[in-house]
Amino acid sequence: MTHRPASAKSLRQDIKRRASNRTAISRLRTQLKKFAKATETGNTAAAREELRITVKALDQAAAKSLIKKGTVSRYKSRLTKRLNKLSGAGKETSKAAE
Repeated sequence: MTHRPASAKSLRQDIKRRASNRTAISRLRTQLKKFAKATETGNTAAAREELRITVKALDQAAAKSLIKKGTVSRYKSRLTKRLNKLSGAGKETSKAAE
């Protein structure tokens, strides 16, 4: 039990925020798993659509300060690399550099 009304209110707010944040992070992790599954099956079109949804979810998490911007940038870069590797788009860019 808290001693002050303000600390009781703070505790109530913390509980609500924690529940909301846990839900949002859980949704994000689920979306990351969906993208991983789409790339494992080898379906490029499905993986491309899942990447679009995943990037949107990552950006929303960054906007809510659930994940740092740099972490989101790193995730997006790695996911895009994975999709490019699946579709074979990475091969043409290395040839063009030579």
